[in-house]
Amino acid sequence: MLISRDRLATLLARAAGMRIAVIGDAMLDVYLRGDVERISPEAPVPVVRVRERRRALGGAANVAQNAAAIGAQTELVAIVGTDGAGEELRQMLGALGAPARGLVATGRPTTTKTRIVARGQQLARVDEETDADCTGDEVAALLAAVERAVGDADAVVLEDYNKGVLVPAVIERALALAQARGIPVVVDPKYKNFFAYRGATVFKPNRRELEAALGAAVDLDHPESLPEVLARLGCAHLLLTLSERGMALVSDGAAAVTRIPTTAREVYDVVGAGDTVTAYLAATLAAGATATEAAIVSNYAAGIEVGKLGAATVTPAEILELFDSIGPSGTR
Repeated sequence: MLISRDRLATLLARAAGMRIAVIGDAMLDVYLRGDVERISPEAPVPVVRVRERRRALGGAANVAQNAAAIGAQTELVAIVGTDGAGEELRQMLGALGAPARGLVATGRPTTTKTRIVARGQQLARVDEETDADCTGDEVAALLAAVERAVGDADAVVLEDYNKGVLVPAVIERALALAQARGIPVVVDPKYKNFFAYRGATVFKPNRRELEAALGAAVDLDHPESLPEVLARLGCAHLLLTLSERGMALVSDGAAAVTRIPTTAREVYDVVGAGDTVTAYLAATLAAGATATEAAIVSNYAAGIEVGKLGAATVTPAEILELFDSIGPSGTR
């Protein structure tokens, strides 16, 4: 199946009018970039003289940011701390036009990942976080925020980074509300609650996540077992992201696996590519795309994102430009 430029443009235009509820683990990404000229006398490690400090939205917040870059209205439901990082995250979301009402402030720190980069290479990453499951009042506040966000949405994203937001009660409520309204749900899972998303529209793990959950390798040259995996998940579609090998889509009732080749022209940094895919899946499904069409559009978006540094956004104009430069990208 190939997607025409007219159909692509129509879906992207419609996606810009959608409302997306993103529920999951928000992060603040910090990038320290500098030069290395010597080794520390204190330990055999490089001394990085920082020349630039940049902050960016990460995790579920980056999905919300990508949805906003499409033009969609976005609401993020997440946990943040009552700290400087939490306030920065609020301000950055506000600059996107995203309401802050879904951000639940707690005593835990805002998840912050600091990457130290020199000469184009990441030397170290420092994580500041609490990843225990939310409980008690935290869950109650999240459920209230989920009710509001899903009630106003055209599509829902469940974005799990194993930081404690997507506990079973939150997952179940979000899925039930979305199903009652007949709107699509896109899941980006991690191992802890991997099989807790029955009824979702698109379940989008990468190969490593799927193999970890199954406890077995996935043979992509003989993918006959993937429909059985889909049945076990209880979702309508399984979209397996495969890095340089593109994507594999398995749909309930389909006789074969659909392969979607990568559109990446160069790979500079894969950080955030999955978040971009998730945002485009949700927005285009809300806009009326089939699962195959949504996968093709999100594959274009991923091909652009990996050519950028860090967790970056992709606009509809960039997708149309890529389409014009490489031609239709379809499935096989």
